Amino acid sequence: MLPFIRSDLAQFTAYKPHPSSDTAGAVPTQFDRLDTNESPYDLPPELKEKLVWTYQQVIETNRYPDGGHETLKDAIAEYVNESAGLSISNTAANISVGNGSDELIRSLLIATCLGGEGSILVANPTFSMYGILAQTLGIPIVAVGRNETNFEIDLEAAQSAIEQTQNPPIRVVFVVHPNSPTANSLTAAELAWLKNLSEHILVVIDEAYFEFSQTTLVGELAQRSNWVILRTFSKAFRLASLRVGYCVAHPEAIAILEKVRLPYNLPSFSIAAALVALQNRTLLLGSIPQTLSERAKLIEVLSQQPELRITASAANFIYLRLKPNGFNSQDVALKTFHQKLRTLGTLVRHISGGLRITVGTIEENTRTVNRVQAALANLEF
Repeated sequence: MLPFIRSDLAQFTAYKPHPSSDTAGAVPTQFDRLDTNESPYDLPPELKEKLVWTYQQVIETNRYPDGGHETLKDAIAEYVNESAGLSISNTAANISVGNGSDELIRSLLIATCLGGEGSILVANPTFSMYGILAQTLGIPIVAVGRNETNFEIDLEAAQSAIEQTQNPPIRVVFVVHPNSPTANSLTAAELAWLKNLSEHILVVIDEAYFEFSQTTLVGELAQRSNWVILRTFSKAFRLASLRVGYCVAHPEAIAILEKVRLPYNLPSFSIAAALVALQNRTLLLGSIPQTLSERAKLIEVLSQQPELRITASAANFIYLRLKPNGFNSQDVALKTFHQKLRTLGTLVRHISGGLRITVGTIEENTRTVNRVQAALANLEF
C-alpha cells in the first residue's frame, strides 16, 4: 500500500463489472451476456437516429450540461406519477438525478452516515453496491440474513440489530423491491416493519426492477419523509451505457442530495437520451410483456430439471440453486456448473450460493435452456 492511502482499503476488493468473464475489459459479443440484468434489446434505430440528430444539432460539446436537470426532472416526475397511478403529486422538487443509481446511493451515504454519524443495515444476499460504497467511505455495515426458502429478511435479527447497534447507530436501511439476486418482492411483514421504523432512520427502497414487477411504493412517500425510492434507466429503458438513475423523496431530502452531488454530474447526451426514452416510453416498455412471458417459460422448463431449485421472480432475471442432495460438494458443483455455462457461451452471475440469470431474447433463452441441461448432464453426482 502507498503510505498515504487509508489502511482499511488494503482489504477492499473492487467491484468487477462482469465477474463471469476473464478480463475487466469489454465482454466479447460471442457470449450471451446474461450476468448484469440489462435489457437484451438495444434502442430502436429511429430513436438512435433522433439522438444522433440531437448530438449534431443541439448539444454543444464545449458547454457544460444542464446542471439543474429541471426539464428531465419534470419528465421523470410525470412518469413516476403516471406509473404509480397518482394524480399530480410528485414534482421536480421530489426528484434528484444521478450518474446511475450508484451515485445517488453514495450521496445518500454521505448525507447520513459520513464522519462516524451512522452505519447501514443490509439483508444479504442483496445488491452489493450498498456495502461496497459504504466501505469506500469508511461507513460500518451491519448485515443480517434471509429466509433460505423465500428470501424474506430475518426481521427479528434486523430489529435486534437496530436496537443494539450503537457508536454509530444504524442510520440507513437498504432494501431492493424486488431484491437482487433473489428476485423476490417485499412481503407484507417486511413492509409493516419498514413502516414502523423510527423517523430517525432513512429507508432506501431500490425499485430498479419496477417496470417488471409493476409494484411500487411511491404512493407511500407523501406520508413518509424518511423514505427514498431509487429507480434507474439502465434496465427496462435500455440505457445502461448512459448511466442515468433517479430517486424520489421528500423535497427536503432532495435539497440535501442536491447539496452533496457533484456539479454537472450527467453528460448532455445522457440527459438527452433519458428525455427521449421517457417521451417514447410506450415503445420502449412494450417489450416487457415478452420478457415476462420468456421469464415464465424459463422457470417452467428449468424447474423440470430435478437438480435445480428455482424461486418465483418479480424481475427480469431468475435465481436458481442446486438441490442439496446428490453432490459431493455443493460449492464445487455450483462453481463447475457456472464455469461450464461460460465455456458453452453463456455468462451468468455466480452469487450467494446460486446463479442469477438475466432473461434475454427468445434465442438467448433457448440457448440458456439447452446449455443448462448440457452443463447439468456433465456434473458429477
